[in-house]
Amino acid sequence: MMPNLYILSLFENHLNGTIPSSICNMQNLEYLSIRSNQFSGEFPHAWSVGSKILLLDVGHNNLSGNIPTSLGLLSSLEVLKLNNNNFSGEIPDSLQNCSSLRSLDLGHNKLFGNIPLWIGGSNVSLLYRLQLRSNIFIGHIPQQLCNLRNLHILDLSHNNLSSTIPKCLDNLSLLVNNNSNAFVMGSLEQATLTLKGAELVYNTTLNLVKNIDLSSNNLQGEIPEEISNLILLGTLNLSMNQLTGKIPSKIGNLHLLETLDFSYNHLSGHIPQSLSSLTSLSHLNLSYNNLTGRIPSGSQLQTLNDLSIYMNNPSLCGIPLSTNCPGDDTFLAKGANDKNDDGNHDKLWFYVSVVLGFIVGFLGICGTLILKTSWRYAYFQFFDNIKDKVALAIALKVACFKRIFFDSTMYM
Repeated sequence: MMPNLYILSLFENHLNGTIPSSICNMQNLEYLSIRSNQFSGEFPHAWSVGSKILLLDVGHNNLSGNIPTSLGLLSSLEVLKLNNNNFSGEIPDSLQNCSSLRSLDLGHNKLFGNIPLWIGGSNVSLLYRLQLRSNIFIGHIPQQLCNLRNLHILDLSHNNLSSTIPKCLDNLSLLVNNNSNAFVMGSLEQATLTLKGAELVYNTTLNLVKNIDLSSNNLQGEIPEEISNLILLGTLNLSMNQLTGKIPSKIGNLHLLETLDFSYNHLSGHIPQSLSSLTSLSHLNLSYNNLTGRIPSGSQLQTLNDLSIYMNNPSLCGIPLSTNCPGDDTFLAKGANDKNDDGNHDKLWFYVSVVLGFIVGFLGICGTLILKTSWRYAYFQFFDNIKDKVALAIALKVACFKRIFFDSTMYM
């Protein structure tokens, strides 16, 4: 069956039916992408040693059953995408034998059980993308995930994970510095990420995305301060958990952060002032917590003036909320008095300037007439001429009125 075929790309069509098991026999096949079709039934289980396949993408179909254990025989496999299907059961341990695996997306299925500890083991240490969102995983987030030095996309959202957030997340080197071997396998590799409340599709720019999404679980405890060391992080979503304590005081260290969502938790205390230094922040949600005190001011936070950002934090106050903080009334009254005082001062200076201008002008004219004889004679001669012309005009007008009045009385 086409033994020399090494790329089979049939994605985004309307193909249906089952996937033939003979596809497992294509030993030279390197890229298989049949995502976004309507294939159903079980995924073939007959994969064998010697296959050269690098990318296997069957996402967005209607496949069901367990994930084939024979996929663990694909030692060259770098990208495995089984997302958005109806796969069930646990993640097979055989996948840890895929020592070249860099990208694993099993999101939006019906997988259950614990997240395997081997995912952070040395066999799959090259992983840079791990997406297990929207399944039924339980238990804690394995500490072993912190060993994935190249990991820059971690999405465990919408599961039933509990316990605390590992403090060792700052071991994820790619989120701390740019010394990484992460790559994207051309346009054939694609990822759908939920950012800023919307699903966005990335392919060639996927290596630029740095995202941690642990939302919609049952995580407890405090947000570890160590998370503030992930200075290259672009998105941090910890919403809809049971987190308590304060927002890390050094959250402002995440200077590339564009999206921050801590909503629907039990966080308390003040919003750190350092949050106002996040100049790249374009999406913020701190709603439905127990935060208190004044909302920090800052150039970036002033652009994030949507009231929903802070809603259901009854003890928050200050702009953009309508609730004034204690002492704001005194401050506003003092500001109003200062404004009135400034207005009075402006009026006083206006009148003083008018008087001074009049005096300077008057003295200037008088001084000129006293010191300059020719100008003085010309000045008074000018007014004499004006006086004579005005007197003559008045006399002529009076004579005219007398004549009109005299003529009218004669003919009466």
